[in-house]
Amino acid sequence: MKISHIAIILFIILPNLTIAQNQNTFGFLPSVNINSKLPKDWFTNFKIESRQVLYKDNFKYSYKMTELSLGAGKKIGFRTKLALGYKLSVDRKEVYNRFIQQISHVKKYQTFILAHRFQTDQTFNINKATEYRLRYRLSAEIPLNGYTLDPKELFIKVNNEYLNSIQDITYDLEIRAAGFLGYALSPKTKIEIGIDNRIDSFINDSLRNRLWLGLNVYQVF
Repeated sequence: MKISHIAIILFIILPNLTIAQNQNTFGFLPSVNINSKLPKDWFTNFKIESRQVLYKDNFKYSYKMTELSLGAGKKIGFRTKLALGYKLSVDRKEVYNRFIQQISHVKKYQTFILAHRFQTDQTFNINKATEYRLRYRLSAEIPLNGYTLDPKELFIKVNNEYLNSIQDITYDLEIRAAGFLGYALSPKTKIEIGIDNRIDSFINDSLRNRLWLGLNVYQVF
């Protein structure tokens, strides 16, 4: 791996290492992402994700949540896309509805792809105050064989996200860092496995750290 690739990974991951020591939850986070390209630069996305906790204070399995999301958007420039979406989250006791607005910018360099994503969302629940969030994510996809990602080749994906939340005049910050090893099964199919670390509640409450083993499948139609 080239030095430039290592620098990108460290730039994204290192800001979280100092606070990633106090792990209190570990779980499994699989997802399936289905993307469709439509005429005139339109596109849709469907995603299903499930969270299962394997460790919290002790090793014991528990179901956490299932999320279904549907989005649609349009390419508005050579590298920029706008999208709107809706997410339904169902846990063991409650249902959450979330509306999403997003703009993303992707730039291809000689040996990697760098993506910026800005997102706002609003989460509604009949028993809780509405939560408003502002998010920024930086991610990089780096082929491990050559300059471009071809079928039957491995790649690395890393991302770092900062998520600001306001709910009932209470502010909190969540920081996410993730690293995945991926494999391109075909030009339209990818699979990834890796670690997704999420830290929050360190502004107004005790630190909450969640470490997820992620398994992601991407399919384009």
